[in-house]
Amino acid sequence: MTSLTTAVDETIRPAPFLSSVMQIEPQWIDYNGHLNMAYYNVMMDRAIDELWLEFGLGPAYRAERHGSTFTAECHVRYLREIHLGDPVQVAVMLLGADDKRLHTFEELRHATEGWVSATSENMTLHIDMTARRAAPFPPDIRARIDKIAEAHAAVPRPDGIGRSIGMPRPK
Repeated sequence: MTSLTTAVDETIRPAPFLSSVMQIEPQWIDYNGHLNMAYYNVMMDRAIDELWLEFGLGPAYRAERHGSTFTAECHVRYLREIHLGDPVQVAVMLLGADDKRLHTFEELRHATEGWVSATSENMTLHIDMTARRAAPFPPDIRARIDKIAEAHAAVPRPDGIGRSIGMPRPK
């Protein structure tokens, strides 16, 4: 499996974006003794929130400019169990953007050993919270998004992008 690797450009932050290191909370462990599937999404969403701050799309943007983002689609792959005590970090790659949408791919990794536990591919919409409808990004936000998208475009694409779910075909 190809994974997200860091590429450095002198003028732009390294790509992909790396979240802060997170810890598994005890109440997130299910009866199978591993992280419950819902909390993979929680950690990846927290990482996305950190990247959104880089774009200027945080709580202040919501309060002052009445805009936000909503996830329109999400595809999670669970590849390896995470357990209580495992530190995790999320690598986020911005695969594409247009006037109203962001296409991202996240890898949830063991923060010290580096292996991939799960991936998530998402389509996110920019929302005018007054109208509660998809709306174009303001020009200043779009400029930040474009700069990061350009940096991320230089990174090799990881395996798993664009996958669909379905039963294997009979042989």
